[in-house]
Amino acid sequence: MTASGLSLRLTGVSKHYGKIAALEPTDLSIAAGEFLTLLGPSGSGKTTLLNLTAGYIEPSSGTIHIGERDVTRVPARHRNIGMVFQNYALFPHMTVGENVAYGLTVRGVPKREIARRVTDVLRLLQLDGFAERGIQQLSGGQQQRVALARALVIEPDVLLMDEPLGALDKQLRRAVQLELRRLHREHGRTTIYVTHDQEEALVLSDRIAVMDHGRIQQLGPVDELYDRPGNAFVAGFIGESNLLPVRVLSASDGQAAVEVEALRRTLQVDAAQGVAPGAPARLLIRPEHIVLDNSAESVPAEVVEVVYLGELTQLTLRVANGTVLTSRQITDQRIGPGAKVHLWWRAGSARVVPEQQPRREKTHEQA
Repeated sequence: MTASGLSLRLTGVSKHYGKIAALEPTDLSIAAGEFLTLLGPSGSGKTTLLNLTAGYIEPSSGTIHIGERDVTRVPARHRNIGMVFQNYALFPHMTVGENVAYGLTVRGVPKREIARRVTDVLRLLQLDGFAERGIQQLSGGQQQRVALARALVIEPDVLLMDEPLGALDKQLRRAVQLELRRLHREHGRTTIYVTHDQEEALVLSDRIAVMDHGRIQQLGPVDELYDRPGNAFVAGFIGESNLLPVRVLSASDGQAAVEVEALRRTLQVDAAQGVAPGAPARLLIRPEHIVLDNSAESVPAEVVEVVYLGELTQLTLRVANGTVLTSRQITDQRIGPGAKVHLWWRAGSARVVPEQQPRREKTHEQA
């Protein structure tokens, strides 16, 4: 892949509406050609961060650089940024070709160059022969690709996408996700992608910034966020999790001794940064790491529900104090509800993480 576009750097960027913080002071660096996803629930600050980058709103503090250029106070139209919106924002009275050409036309690009670039980008997005069609003649997936073509044809330094697949059904979403991944691998355009869909983020991203409370809770590659989440919010938002309250007895050098009331055990396990005695924390065990085991250390449990998922079996298990855990594993055992079993987890797979911060007051923007 050849990287296209420029790097992006936000330093101390924030946005306040009166006393309400839509985005806390944020530092973020994105390499040229990187695909970064902003992932989080409504109100987390991800769309605020995207709009600040685009220049649609001005920051309350901080600076924004695209490459070496400070664009903090530069209007959106002068930032050379491509934008794809959730509702596509296509012009219904224009043809496909006219929609794609719009950004070049307003920039005063010569007609012959416009025709060449529109033809090239339509071919790239498998829309050959669509230039004369009306927007209303297109399917949702085709309209999405026209919106992407319009953003790409200007050869932006940074491509921004705000929930661009939100209006598509599940099957079409999956197909377009794979198409976006192919395009990025082939052309490497610097991209920031906003979604609340964790599966979408996992499919597309080089790195993911998980956001909540107007802050980046954790930033890293997909495997790092899944295997080594920094707090309970990230652990619960990326993948499925069993998160059990614990009392931290001691913590140092990436290890912690914890008392787990639900399991009636005191354990020594890996610990994330920020785990400390007296601070709220959770024990994280992924469903695929819980196994049925009759060793001396295992925990008695009762099977509540069994769901067969083809190769995998998902078990809902209740331990002595009523806490429910989920296990997902390959098994040939025919276990039914009410069965008495013992559970444990694969060595090194349990991890203690600090509890998430209390939710802030929502902004009127619901970023």
